Amino acid sequence: MLLCFVVDRCAVSPTGDRLYITSYWEHTLLTLARDGTLLATYTDPALDSPSGLYVTPAGQVLVCGYWSNTVLQVYREGSRKLVTLATQERGGVRRPESVCYSNTTSSIIVGQWDDNILVFRVE
Repeated sequence: MLLCFVVDRCAVSPTGDRLYITSYWEHTLLTLARDGTLLATYTDPALDSPSGLYVTPAGQVLVCGYWSNTVLQVYREGSRKLVTLATQERGGVRRPESVCYSNTTSSIIVGQWDDNILVFRVE
């Protein structure tokens, strides 16, 4: 079996001690230490084809599943899901491609395939 892990997106923790990497085709989120050591591998049907990745200034890891139509928050360690923030049924997420968090508005902003942008206020 040929393993073809391709880096799609990457983000660095605010402290610089962790690197998060997604692979769209492998449906995977990897967490690496600063020295490149693999710390965690996360796969989940709720994260089908990860397409957007963002780490907030507080260290919260946000990731989108393009084909699962989801926005998830993953534990800082990168090993498991903390919460599903939005889905197609609960929030109208459809083929999300990017995600970010705005401190100014306390909002999660999701860019979708059809140039549609969703904004979710969080407390």
